[in-house]
Amino acid sequence: MTLPNDPMLLLSVLNTKLRDFYDNLGALCDDLSVDQTELEQKMKNAGFIYDPQQNQFK
Repeated sequence: MTLPNDPMLLLSVLNTKLRDFYDNLGALCDDLSVDQTELEQKMKNAGFIYDPQQNQFK
């Protein structure tokens, strides 16, 4: 799956997938073959940080 480039769309897709299919960000990244560090940096640049306790970007 190709993740969207738009930060707001990406936020929506990630949080939906995390809520519905994955226990944590690492599992999502492994399954989608995405570099977790790069993804977290991209989201941080857009103003969102991953909260592992709530398993979502905020």
